[in-house]
Amino acid sequence: MNEAKWHENVILADADYIDKVAFNLTVNFERMLNRRIPKADMARWADCVALDGGLREGDNVTQVLLIHSKEKLQMDNFEPSDFASELTNKAFKDHLGEFIFDAYRTEEDLVAHGDFFIDALRLIAEQKEVKRIMVIPNAEDEYIYNKVRNTLKSVDDEKRITLFAMQPLAGGNFRQEILGYSVMAALGIKGEEIGKCR
Repeated sequence: MNEAKWHENVILADADYIDKVAFNLTVNFERMLNRRIPKADMARWADCVALDGGLREGDNVTQVLLIHSKEKLQMDNFEPSDFASELTNKAFKDHLGEFIFDAYRTEEDLVAHGDFFIDALRLIAEQKEVKRIMVIPNAEDEYIYNKVRNTLKSVDDEKRITLFAMQPLAGGNFRQEILGYSVMAALGIKGEEIGKCR
């Protein structure tokens, strides 16, 4: 990751965590909507996160960095899902610009998964080329969330940082967005469907 060519926009996500969120939402909404929920569309999810992070239409370049545990070779609830063959060094282009994907496996015998994520966040935040960071940690883990908050405390105010979590959290030097909205959009769950369930 050190030798990466950095771009202005970076999405850093704990892939294990967003996969778990997609699974939980799928189980709950299949029951609630009484229909099968397809796997989450990775490109749609990246678009929604970028929009929530303040990106607008244009010729942008966004890096999507997925951190995953050593034993996981793919995501179970997203499509495309295989880290090595379908996500690493892959890209797509749409109205928001180009999205370039890379996946990084945590070598747990060297560093814990959460600490590797924090190291990656610190490295990204230090890059002068990076102006917008969208970070999706496992914020349900209090240790990780506190490390993320502390890491972002000293980040240059000119960088726009948005943290995504499943619920509002004690603030820090960043904006907050609800992760569930982007995952639901990627799963094809529409607001009007939910309204009918009430």
